[in-house]
Amino acid sequence: MSLLVDIEKKFGDFCLDVSFESENGETLALLGASGCGKSMTLKCIAGIERPDRGKIILNGRTLFDSDRRVNLPPQKRRVGYLFQQYALFPNMTVYQNIYAGARHLGGADESVRQKIEALRLTGLEHKRPSQLSGGQQQRVALARILVNEPDALLLDEPFSALDSFLRWELEVELADTLRTFDGPSVFVSHSREEVFRLCPRVCVLSEGHSEGTRFVPELFARPETRAACLLSGCKNLSRITPLGGGLVRAEDWGVTLRTVGLPGDTAYIGVKSRHFKPAEPGAENAFCCTVARIVEDERRFIVVLASPAGRDGLALLNMTVGHAEGQRLREGELLTVAVAPEDIMLLRK
Repeated sequence: MSLLVDIEKKFGDFCLDVSFESENGETLALLGASGCGKSMTLKCIAGIERPDRGKIILNGRTLFDSDRRVNLPPQKRRVGYLFQQYALFPNMTVYQNIYAGARHLGGADESVRQKIEALRLTGLEHKRPSQLSGGQQQRVALARILVNEPDALLLDEPFSALDSFLRWELEVELADTLRTFDGPSVFVSHSREEVFRLCPRVCVLSEGHSEGTRFVPELFARPETRAACLLSGCKNLSRITPLGGGLVRAEDWGVTLRTVGLPGDTAYIGVKSRHFKPAEPGAENAFCCTVARIVEDERRFIVVLASPAGRDGLALLNMTVGHAEGQRLREGELLTVAVAPEDIMLLRK
């Protein structure tokens, strides 16, 4: 089974242009900043919104095709959609909420009981949503989806309404559920940690446009665009001017650096915080900064550096160092740092 999505939709000045495919038993992440079109993509797949152009095919069954004028209603798509706020019926009990998803199936009572047991809801059957914790509400919503035996799952930031401890507990439970689901799943998030733990592959969305599908470790280790770099957690980005011979002028940092294999479409460079190192003056790619701030973390220090370009915006750099080294640094002192040419990420727009 697989889910193929290739759609476009305009909302005023915003244009959604998304293309990806999720395979059988796979949880594919849609990763992007708020407002990039992740949730709208799910709504188009579910049939809540109608794309302007393109096609959506699930297991060889066409859900939407603009050329063929096919647009199945939501109830005929066999797609399970877990909303951010779960959308439980407030006047129904747990049992009734789950049964609402199964009422058109033969043997619905037995199916509901199985899902109640599988998702650890036994003893809560007669409670209403207002009497449940956030985690219990999510399990009810999942049970209501799964009891209808959907062909695909759509998960729209399922942990956004939970506190940090409950989020971790539910993440583990959701991972178990996804491992037993045979169809394709699409997991929407803006959290790289959630994506790394739950999804083998990821499709980055930036301002409505998809950037192709990559394996998660590969994307985080070597992003290829500015948007992917930011989503991977890298905070050190600069616009560049190529100078020839692999040299670039990092405009936001006010320094010239040597790179490796500079493509012609490179518009930015990125450097992970761990790849900046204290260095001796004169070392390759070394330049002098001012220590603007030192932040102690559990196992390391985060050193904020004012680059030669200044102390505002992208001119500030982040460097992480070990505990012993961080204790020797002082705010306001000058510090020479360097980055190896091979550790400079070359990024398209």
